[in-house]
Amino acid sequence: MRRLVASPGTLDVRGSDFARLAHKITDAGLLDRRPVYYATRLSIAAVAYLGGWALFAWLGDSWLQLLVAVGMAVVFAQLGFVAHDLGHRQVFRTRRPGDIAGLVIGNFGIGLGWGWWTSKHNRHHANPNHEDHDPDVSPAVIVWSEDQAARSQGIPRFLAKHQAFWFFPLLTLEAWHLHIASFKALFKPSAKRRGQELTLLVTHFVLYFGLVFTVLPFGKALLFVVVHQGLFGIYLGCTFAPNHKGMPVLTKEDKLDFLRKQVLTSRNVRGGWFTDVALGQLNYQIEHHLFPNMPAPNLRKAQPIVQEYCAEIGVSYLQTGLVESYGQALRHLHQVGAPLR
Repeated sequence: MRRLVASPGTLDVRGSDFARLAHKITDAGLLDRRPVYYATRLSIAAVAYLGGWALFAWLGDSWLQLLVAVGMAVVFAQLGFVAHDLGHRQVFRTRRPGDIAGLVIGNFGIGLGWGWWTSKHNRHHANPNHEDHDPDVSPAVIVWSEDQAARSQGIPRFLAKHQAFWFFPLLTLEAWHLHIASFKALFKPSAKRRGQELTLLVTHFVLYFGLVFTVLPFGKALLFVVVHQGLFGIYLGCTFAPNHKGMPVLTKEDKLDFLRKQVLTSRNVRGGWFTDVALGQLNYQIEHHLFPNMPAPNLRKAQPIVQEYCAEIGVSYLQTGLVESYGQALRHLHQVGAPLR
């Protein structure tokens, strides 16, 4: 992976690059709130969520419930995107309504600890793709650099040899990983709102498993849970993987200003309205990382401004198709495991 070390003597000058871009974005009104958009989006998500469970109850003991499982995996992921926007303060002007909505959607609605995930995600935004500071590239089952591969042991070391082939199968477990991590985080001394979050999480799973195993016989209920949670994890993983995986992984040797740190480690995915909806508009990852509190529907409008500005100041701006973004990510994972093969 190419190095991204900036000359210390240039950092003071480059530090003003983001300020000039921020003026352009602000003047275009792209940081203004979009209340009608989010009211509509939240209403559609709520109707889909409640309607999906109503359909589940109405169908009863039927193999058609597997189609409901597929649909609810999509609905859960879309609610996750809304919770993401709430975490970045894109929706409300003040913190309290955003926190309440995030807890209801995240903990109660889809069983993900909103407080834990928001804290983790903010650390990612502060240092994207940084080996030492970004929790999203911390070595666990998957390793993200050759240094991490060399230090790996046990199952991660075994998987790292051919981890590109394991990547999508492992995503079937991603939702369970997030559920478990949400509970574990609440038992740490640093946990905030422990009582509220734990109550909402427990309530979610009591109602979820209670409904599924009451309506369906044990075998079908178990299959419903496997399909629903597996596809939920795959959908989330397939949304976030194109954003940074396969982009340069930074270390303490890399000294970059804010703009370059965000742009050079992020990748945009081209597409029309369907891609925007399917990926929660996170396909404009560069713009999102530069302006995380920008309302999601404004990211498309900001994209040409940011791309043109990066060209002016000589900063590489990467944008690919969706399939190619996965190809770049998987090739990187395969390259990382090469020394172990």
